[in-house]
Amino acid sequence: MTNSRTVLITGGARGIGAAIAREFASHGDRVAIHYGTSQARANELLTSLPGSGHMIAQANLANPEEIRRMVGEVASEFGAIDILVNNAGIFIDHPLQTSSYEEWQSAWSEILSVNLVGAANVTWCAYQFMPKNQSSRIVNIGSRGAFRGEPDSPAYGATKAAIVAFGQSLAKALAPEKISVTTLAPGFVNTEMAAPRLVGAEGDAIRAQSPFNRVADAEELAKAVYFLASPDSEWVSGAVLDFNGASYLTM
Repeated sequence: MTNSRTVLITGGARGIGAAIAREFASHGDRVAIHYGTSQARANELLTSLPGSGHMIAQANLANPEEIRRMVGEVASEFGAIDILVNNAGIFIDHPLQTSSYEEWQSAWSEILSVNLVGAANVTWCAYQFMPKNQSSRIVNIGSRGAFRGEPDSPAYGATKAAIVAFGQSLAKALAPEKISVTTLAPGFVNTEMAAPRLVGAEGDAIRAQSPFNRVADAEELAKAVYFLASPDSEWVSGAVLDFNGASYLTM
């Protein structure tokens, strides 16, 4: 592998995805920034990335045909997809005790369609264009919620647990082709989406969950993703990297 690789990042227009895009671009890789509706943000990020040859690509990840089209456009532009980062995800509150049946069904349908089925469909499509036996990589963004539970959004917790099993299944299936598959499981991250919850007493309580008394920066996650996607990371395939500042520990 040369230093210059091609990378598709879902949900890449802001937050964690944008930080991941900047990290890969800073190392000379060509980046495809997937977005759902935030075209202006995607374009703004695109123009700010170092290097050249980057692109944006739109798709509703709940729509299988839009996914097929989007991945095909990326592959046509890049020639191949060396690395896939399944970062896109949605979180909808739907506590069992207070949600109506209609709200409950809607939340489960929406979250599964993007967080799990959407990621699976992106992976299937991207795999068709991945170089085999050349250290291609798939990195899934999971969550500590897969292990500690998400009482206000059980569908989110369920999808993140399923992403772990999905990644481990693919790690076994794709190893003969030298494709490594890993999952990063972060806790709270200081992003624009999380910012409203990180102020006041709630923010203090969230930071206190970690003995470091803080939450992660998106750039920290991006560096971890970059390592998991590196040519040197083959032997970590199948692993789940807890990335939550010891706020929730698993064995």
